[in-house]
Amino acid sequence: MKFVRNIRSLGSVTLALGGFIWSGAAHAADDFYKDKTVSVIVGFTPGGGYDAYGRQLARFLADHIPGKPTLIVQNMPGAGSLTAVRALDATQPKDGTVMAIFNPGLIVQSVAQPDKVPIDFRKYTFIGVVTPDFRVCYGYGANGVKSWVDMMARKEFILGATGKGSGNYVNGATMREVFNAPVKQILGFPGSSEQRLAIERGELDGDCGSYHSIPQAWITEGKVHPFVRFTRDKEADMPDGARFIEEFATSAEQKELLAVVNAEDEVGRPFIVSRDIPAERLAILRKAFDALMKDPVFKAEMVKQYLPVHPINGPDSDQILARMLKTPRDVADRARKIFD
Repeated sequence: MKFVRNIRSLGSVTLALGGFIWSGAAHAADDFYKDKTVSVIVGFTPGGGYDAYGRQLARFLADHIPGKPTLIVQNMPGAGSLTAVRALDATQPKDGTVMAIFNPGLIVQSVAQPDKVPIDFRKYTFIGVVTPDFRVCYGYGANGVKSWVDMMARKEFILGATGKGSGNYVNGATMREVFNAPVKQILGFPGSSEQRLAIERGELDGDCGSYHSIPQAWITEGKVHPFVRFTRDKEADMPDGARFIEEFATSAEQKELLAVVNAEDEVGRPFIVSRDIPAERLAILRKAFDALMKDPVFKAEMVKQYLPVHPINGPDSDQILARMLKTPRDVADRARKIFD
């Protein structure tokens, strides 16, 4: 009996010590962010959709992180946001104080063009996705393209893009390469705000991008005409004239290509970190992100800013990434022409 009591006593001490160690580790993880600065890297110039989401997250996320760190936004444009992604694993601290929002079209491009986008997205993990990207292409102005048929009948439909990896480039190239649409693309714009100025000056015929990144005044004044969308689902306020692009596909091959290329829109506004950050800090950031997505103050502000919130948590986002990276090689090879 004495032996049994001793074993029980030892077990109690072990459990207590284990609880103390676990509690101490959790407390240390919670204390890590006190007086820290967390950088939110935006892979584009100020003024566009990615920048808007990055700044809203930076405004509110600290309220849900133990220690309430200071969050700052750092714009790091370059190569369609590839520069920002690479920085996470190359030059930035991997301690949980840096995250990035980027164009998820790079994921598809890394599969279709591994020689041109030699980046392994398995080196990164998702904090979460604020919303899928409800993307459209639209014509601008009274004489602008107003429908798919109208666009196909034009001699040229001139669009702009930051580079070949950017979302609006992929949307325009998809129409050109899959459907032989008369899309001409001018590259080299630093970001969305510069493209909007070119549209207003008549240098571009329209754009492709997130529906809620279109200036609200352009929509209410009837200056834009969304005529095609790239997700089966659409926002309630999106016009019915923005038809799902798969409706125009006439072959199984076209539909297969569209499924691969449009997969990026599932993770439209993603926040990622290096996979090398400590597990306990990843857990803290993911918990904070999930709490933020339910925060009524944050949600009210997003409604005010006309920015949709349809969140996907970190683990589910990682699963979508894994599926994208498993695209069959033959399908990826056919998708390559959209990026070349």
